[in-house]
Amino acid sequence: MIHSSSVIDKKAKIGNNVKVGPFCYIGPNVELQQNVELISNVHIEGNTKIGKGTKIFPFASIGTSPQDLKYKGEDTKLVIGKNNTIREYVTINLGTENGGGITKVGDGCLFMISSHVAHDCVVGNNVLIANNVPLGGHVIVEDEAIIGGNSAVQQFTRIGKLAMVGGMTGVLNDVIPYGLSIGNRNYLKGLNLIGLKRAFLKTTINSTHHGGQADMKYHRENVLELSKAFHEIFATKNLNDNIKKMNGLFKKNPLVKDVIDFIGDDKKRSICTPFSKE
Repeated sequence: MIHSSSVIDKKAKIGNNVKVGPFCYIGPNVELQQNVELISNVHIEGNTKIGKGTKIFPFASIGTSPQDLKYKGEDTKLVIGKNNTIREYVTINLGTENGGGITKVGDGCLFMISSHVAHDCVVGNNVLIANNVPLGGHVIVEDEAIIGGNSAVQQFTRIGKLAMVGGMTGVLNDVIPYGLSIGNRNYLKGLNLIGLKRAFLKTTINSTHHGGQADMKYHRENVLELSKAFHEIFATKNLNDNIKKMNGLFKKNPLVKDVIDFIGDDKKRSICTPFSKE
């Protein structure tokens, strides 16, 4: 179902049951997989692949050139996964050569009105980015993170899995997995306990429906241990020393391991801590 007012280049790859509403543009290097839906007035160009079941609302601009003065038209990519919802006025740019050449978005994400994904960002699965949130270049947002409305994420920043960033937060420091970060310039308020509870309920419901076992990673005991470990890790500003003093405590807890691994993965970046408020 393709509206007669839309312009689709003959070289574009259009999958089965794709719906293209009025006044859309699809460039020659674009691939839309099955069941993608463009409501109307959607612009897609560049070397862009959009996964099945993704729905894009009016005035979104996808696969356009990076907002990077070093970009000179190199052959870079944008890959968007399946079952995403991309609301009005969202912009998502191609990657750059210096940044790895690709911008990636996972599956099941929601990008609310006027959010922006800059060049070379990597966005995981089931991420929620609220209204008017820009991600600067090279930002990494891990699975199931939530970024509140009118926040701004500085380039090269990492936001860990199941982290929550409160609305109107300037994100300058990396946010640990399961962390709750707020503030004019972000600091670590604590843990995203509501998100952890929801994650456990979700796995329990899924296991019930599919006859399997619930993922015990988010079980209450693990969350309680994570809370204890949180106070140990952030006891002082010297996180590495604090982690060493733990001497393997909680080493069997997958949630604690995620946090410690995240802190150790990129020693060049500043980590958001409770002391970031000072």
